[in-house]
Amino acid sequence: MEEQDLISSSREGDVQAFNDLVERYERLVYNVVLRMMGDSAAAEDVTQDTFVSAYKAIGKFRGGSFKAWLLRIATNNCRDRFRSAHRSRSISLDALMLQSESPSLADDSESPEDYALRRELGQALNEGLRSLPQDQRLIVVLCDIQELSYEEASEAAGCSLGTVKSRLNRGRTRLRDFMLARRELLPAEFRLNE
Repeated sequence: MEEQDLISSSREGDVQAFNDLVERYERLVYNVVLRMMGDSAAAEDVTQDTFVSAYKAIGKFRGGSFKAWLLRIATNNCRDRFRSAHRSRSISLDALMLQSESPSLADDSESPEDYALRRELGQALNEGLRSLPQDQRLIVVLCDIQELSYEEASEAAGCSLGTVKSRLNRGRTRLRDFMLARRELLPAEFRLNE
């Protein structure tokens, strides 16, 4: 079924049609939210809240990019979660348990040393993303990780095209500087000579 047909059916109360939309976009929404939140449990909650909000508001969808509309709801939910998190800090016991477990190698052809270096680089990149201001982090995630066009990112973030471009530039610059301070983690071909 085409996306527009699913949206129309969802507006008429067809729960299965909306479930089909959820299946199409749940991974994308979760990945964006995870990059924004930095915590898988919070990302799962925000993703679920996003689809509940989208279901309630599907009648208000006025056309355009459904993906961008959905990501706009997700980013608003992330902002709401950040605001409430500043009021009450808590640590997920599940997250603590996952951090203490020793993961297995993802690929049997990868050496333990390469695996450890790749994990360390990934953790540094995630830390670098979390160090960005929320507005820049969102645009970097949308454009560079999820590969949305500038127009889709503009719609999802609720800002102008020029703002997307400037936030992306500033976010990339800050992330580059963050990673250059951790130059030893970068593969040799990405280390810039001083």
